[in-house]
Amino acid sequence: MIITKRYNRERAVEYAQNWALSRNPLFNDYTRIGGNCTNFVSQSLLAGSCTMSFADPFGWFYINDTERAPAWTGVEFLYQYLVGGGGYPDNATRPGPYGREVRAAQTQIGDVVQLSRQGDFYHTLIITGYEPRDILVSAQSDDALNRRLTSYNFEGIRFIHIDGVRVEIEDDDCFTALNEGIAIPMN
Repeated sequence: MIITKRYNRERAVEYAQNWALSRNPLFNDYTRIGGNCTNFVSQSLLAGSCTMSFADPFGWFYINDTERAPAWTGVEFLYQYLVGGGGYPDNATRPGPYGREVRAAQTQIGDVVQLSRQGDFYHTLIITGYEPRDILVSAQSDDALNRRLTSYNFEGIRFIHIDGVRVEIEDDDCFTALNEGIAIPMN
């Protein structure tokens, strides 16, 4: 059974600010082979959700360099995982963080930003703060800690608001035992 829990934005931001300028040794660094930005944002999302989705190929997980979902490190794959569509199953049927595309004014800390050039989204960042008239982001590949979003050079942008985290739990069905007079549920 899938239930929804709160996304811990503060923990996601704390993680992002702690690791933006260095690398967590638990994860491979893809900076020299395509970029580490989405890997870093996925780590931050994990810090705020403590839940991965091991559904292959549509999941969002990292075990090691060779056992990871495309959504963990791929810009477009992460977008499709978080908002659904593009061949990905409906958000309601799988665990992990989920969200929707919103306007900049609807974002909060811990939300995701993706930048594009020539129609291709190429960079993923996480919102770690706000200033008057600007959003502060943290990222890797071009390591940034609380950098102004307006300082980036891009043609397109999308904001993904993380609505919550779906968690798979065991269906603890007390009905049969109760109905048959076998046991009273104690939890």
